[in-house]
Parts: sequence; C-alpha cells; structure tokens
Amino acid sequence: MFILLVYTISSLGMKPPFLSFRTFAPMSEALPHDHINPFQDSDKTKKEQVADMFNKIAGKYDKMNRVLSARTDVGWRKKAILQLKKDKPRHILDVATGTGDMAIMACKLLNPEQVTGIDISEGMLELGRKKIEKEELGDKIHLQLGDSETINYRENTFDAVMVAFGVRNFENLENGLAEMLRVLKPGGRLIVLEFSKPKGKAIRSFYNLYMGLVAPQVARWFKQNKEAYEYLNKSANAFPDRQLFIDILKKVGYTSTGFRPLSLGICCIYSGQKPL
Repeated sequence: MFILLVYTISSLGMKPPFLSFRTFAPMSEALPHDHINPFQDSDKTKKEQVADMFNKIAGKYDKMNRVLSARTDVGWRKKAILQLKKDKPRHILDVATGTGDMAIMACKLLNPEQVTGIDISEGMLELGRKKIEKEELGDKIHLQLGDSETINYRENTFDAVMVAFGVRNFENLENGLAEMLRVLKPGGRLIVLEFSKPKGKAIRSFYNLYMGLVAPQVARWFKQNKEAYEYLNKSANAFPDRQLFIDILKKVGYTSTGFRPLSLGICCIYSGQKPL
C-alpha cells in the first residue's frame, strides 16, 4: 500500500500560456488523455481548468505529496535528474515546475549555471519562489508563468529539458513535446518523469482500487480538492505509457529514446534526445 500511496502524490505539474517566438503551435493529433479534464461541468479549456485546479490546491500541495508518498517521490525525482549528470547541462528548462522541487534539486545535483522553470499556475509559482529564496538559489533559478505548448524562448536555447508529473496535463501532448524539442539544443536531452500503469496483476488491481476510492477520500481529509485526485486517476489510466509514449517521442522527432520503470512500475523515467 505504501507504494501506491506514493503514486497519488506527485501527480501535479503543469504548463502555462505565454507568447512564443513561434507564431503558432501546429495542432497534432489529439490523444485520449488530452480530453480528460479536471472539472466535468466547466466550459473552460483543459489548460484553464488545470491552472485553476493547481491554484486552488497550491497551499497544501507539497505537504500532501510528502505525507502520501513518505517522500518516495523525492527519490524518483533524484533518479530522473541524475540521468542528465553525464551531459553536464549549463542551462536547464523545467517544464511544469510547480513549486520548484525539480529546479531546486537539479541545482544541487548538477550545479548548472541556470534553471528556468515554467508553469501554468501562478499560485504554485508563488510558493516556488519562496522556497527558492529560502534555499538562497535566486541567482540560479528563475520561475515564470509559461505554457508548454508555446514556450517563450527561441529554438536551440536549452542544454536539457525536464518534466516531472506534468505531461499528462498538457492540453495536447504532441504539441508540448514538439515545443520542448524546438527549444532544446542539438544533442540536448529531454527527461520526463511520469506515472505509468503497473504491469503486475495484483499491484495493478490494488492500485486501481486505491486511486479510485482511497486517494480522493484522503484528499478530502486534507480539505483538498477531491476532483483533482479523481482527475489524476482518470488521466493516469488513459495516458499512453511505456512503449506507447516512446513511440510518440519518436514520432515528434526525438532519438535515443528509452524508459526506466520505478517502484514496481508505478512511474517511469523517459528520455529522448534532439538530433545533432
């Protein structure tokens, strides 16, 4: 049960609206999870709903993650970031940065010159800036409102791009992946940490029960938004994980792709490279 408690926690990373140096984002084929929204009765777009959701839960987001995961999500993030260590990236883009956990950890583990974090939720970013100030990393980490599908940087800007628990929340997954490829320098690497569906029958059955029944109730105890955790369950089940996600990375244009399952397959680290 501990591992599944872990699963529920870290699911919240997001993306934001900003003008990019590209005049438009080409609409790629929509995938099933692209149409799953946090609020069923809302007329807003998925992107707008996701921003609203994270603004509402921002104040207790970190506490909820740490309690439900017993800090296992910290280990997942560390393993993902360390996949960039051999590349020695100087300028890293953290998409769906949330409250800045990945950005802060990347600074400590990789010692880059700069980490830029973008997110669709100003509420999450506000908390992230306070954490960065406390860590005295304001000279190395810059957080700003931004959208994964229209990234406000020129092509070939970043040595590496990372996303933790955010790609499921993209309004159009392929567009977001294409934008991250655009701003990567040739040879730069993308690292994605995302939930996946456990393959073992017993673990999968228990996971489905936990995510469908237990996690929303725990969220209610914490006075969080129950709909956020119901959305997590639905979007996780519909997300194209493992080889399906690798196939999408290849379709978008990434090379040297691969994935590494963690914690009995509850999540995976995905990687891809921009061609030289």
